[in-house]
Amino acid sequence: MLSLTAVCRRGLRVSRARPDSDSHTHSASSRTGRQRWQTRPEPVLDDRQRFADGLKAENFRVFEDKVEQKLSVFRREDLPVSMGLVIDNSGSMRDKRPRVNEAAITLVQASNPHDEAFVVNFNDDFYLDLDKDFTNSVAELKEALERIDSRGSTALYDAIIGSLDHLKKASKDKHVLLIVTDGEDNTSHNSLERTIREIQKTDTVIYTIGLLSQESKKSAKKAKRALEDIARASGGVAYFPENVEDVHNICQQVAHDIRNQYTLAYYPTNARRDGTFRAVTVAVIPPRGRGKLIARTRNGYYAPSESSAAGN
Repeated sequence: MLSLTAVCRRGLRVSRARPDSDSHTHSASSRTGRQRWQTRPEPVLDDRQRFADGLKAENFRVFEDKVEQKLSVFRREDLPVSMGLVIDNSGSMRDKRPRVNEAAITLVQASNPHDEAFVVNFNDDFYLDLDKDFTNSVAELKEALERIDSRGSTALYDAIIGSLDHLKKASKDKHVLLIVTDGEDNTSHNSLERTIREIQKTDTVIYTIGLLSQESKKSAKKAKRALEDIARASGGVAYFPENVEDVHNICQQVAHDIRNQYTLAYYPTNARRDGTFRAVTVAVIPPRGRGKLIARTRNGYYAPSESSAAGN
């Protein structure tokens, strides 16, 4: 069944994912033998970007590769999440980090009290800056965020893939990454294309924040496109504030998105385990008297393959 929604230092070095590895993460239903795709819940928004409350199952139509699917689950829920705070620690972030750290803590404080989180600081490499895999302690997260030595370059793609790998240890079913950076990736071993593919193999929703106002026009354009592609592939959102002070309000909006969501689930009519990409679209039929509504969800997923199924 597939589910989607209509939203050395003291740190421990995270194992670097090598470009030639092919870890394939997905959810599967062992009881039925049919693959189960699980994306994270995403909000349904009106034309003013407000959450659309009060919808029912009959207001949604889900298509996989243009074939309509039968919904088996419909819920609105505020589920706890496992969340990664993935923060750029390159030299150019030195003056921005205090405000960014405060905003990241705002996100945690405004989220479900049963959430668990981890912190990854990245520059030339990336580090899990907690003494444990996850915590729900604000004090421990603050300490991890403050373990900074802003220097070096920006290995954004490596940090994302490493964070996705770390989320395999999570205790919650719902996974979120918040990524904050002020420039384009310039040192990763992994490409943007591979990063997108790895995102599409998981159920993680990614929110990206690009502080690009001090970048050159060419560099900012490239970074913006990459952050948009990363967010879009996961069903998340990319934000580009003019000032670092705006990150606080963005983090409050992200917390609101995470806690106001619909979950839809279905068993795919195409049960083949062929490892192919399946395009998914969600259409929202607004109730009478309401304007256009849009479900913000990921654009598809990779089906499991026979080889990955045998390894499970």
